[in-house]
Amino acid sequence: MAASKRYRAAVIGGSGYGGAELIRRLLVHPDVELARVASEDFVGEPLGAAHPSLEGIEALVFERIPAFQAAEGMDVVLLGLPHKVSAEKMPELFGGRARVIDMSGDFRLKDPASYQRYYGKPHPYPQFLGEFVYGLPEQNRPRICAAHYVASPGCFATAVELALLPLARAGVLEGVVHAHGITGSSGSGATPSAGTHHPVRAGNLRAYKPFEHQHVPEIVETLEQAGARQLTLCFVPVSAPLSRGILVTCFACLPDSFTQERLRGLFEEAYASEPFVRVPRKRLPEVAAVSGSNHAEVGCLVGPPARGQRTAALFCAIDNLVKGGAGQAIQNMNLVLGLSESASLEDSGPWPP
Repeated sequence: MAASKRYRAAVIGGSGYGGAELIRRLLVHPDVELARVASEDFVGEPLGAAHPSLEGIEALVFERIPAFQAAEGMDVVLLGLPHKVSAEKMPELFGGRARVIDMSGDFRLKDPASYQRYYGKPHPYPQFLGEFVYGLPEQNRPRICAAHYVASPGCFATAVELALLPLARAGVLEGVVHAHGITGSSGSGATPSAGTHHPVRAGNLRAYKPFEHQHVPEIVETLEQAGARQLTLCFVPVSAPLSRGILVTCFACLPDSFTQERLRGLFEEAYASEPFVRVPRKRLPEVAAVSGSNHAEVGCLVGPPARGQRTAALFCAIDNLVKGGAGQAIQNMNLVLGLSESASLEDSGPWPP
C-alpha cells in the first residue's frame, strides 16, 4: 500500500477545486504517496470537510504549516495556490530537495514586465523566473523531465496552445490570431465572487478580460518558441454556466494552397504519439467528451479561399481542472520523477458527463 510507494508528495493549497483534483489523483497513484496537505482553511479537519467526495476515504487532515516544513522529507511539492500567493512560498522551497510543480501563473513568464502588466503588480521574486520550465508536455517534455521546478500552464493557455501548436511548428502561424474561449465556473475557484456566483452565472454567457487575460503572454511566449512569428493574440474569454470544461476556437490565416487534408495531416502528425491529445475523425472537439479526464481534443477546419488566403478554425476542448490544471500538474510530476507519464491519469472520464 502507501508504505511501498517510491515517492512522497505534499500538496500546499489543498482546499480549493484544483487541490481536490490533485488529492484525488495522488490518492490512487501507484508510485507516489500523498503524505501531507497544507492549507489555511479547514485546519485540523479531514480532507472530506472541504471535498465531500473524499468523505471517509482518507485519514489525512489539513495542516497549517510553513512551506519549508511541508516540503520536509518530500520528493515533490505541488502548489495549488492562487497567483501572487504561490510566489511568496518560493523562498522557502527554492534550493530544497523536493521538486516543485506550481499551478499558479507566478512562474510561467520569463519577462517580469509582462508579469507586472498582466498580474497587476511587480513580481516579488523575479530571480526565480528563469529557474522554472514551462510545463506543457506536448512542447517541452525533454526539459520537463530534467527540471527541478515546473510551472504548469494555465487552463486557457493549454487549450489555445494545443489548438495552434501544429501551425506554429509548421512555420505558418504569424501575425494576428483571434481566439475565443468558453470556460466553466470551477476555473474561478471555490470562493464565489460577484461575477462568478451561481445566480449570476447560471443561464448566462458573459465576456470578461477581453484582450487582457493573464494567459495571453504565456501563450505568445510558448507559440513563438515553437515557431510562430511576430504573433499577436486577440483573445476573448467567456464565462459559461458549466461546472467544468473549456472550448476554444482560434482563427488564423493560411495560404490559399492549404487544403483540409494538409491541415488535418499537421494535427495528426503533431499528436500521433501524445498520450492525452486526440484528433476526432468524425466530429469536432466537445467538452462532454473530455470532462473529468486529462484528455484534450483538437480539431481543424479550412474555409474557402478568399483574397489569396484561407481562414482556418482551430479547436480544442479540455477539462479546465484536469488537463487545464491539476491533471497536467500530475502529468508533469510523473515526468520529473521518471514515472509513467499516464500514471493515475488513464481514466477517460464519465459518459454521459
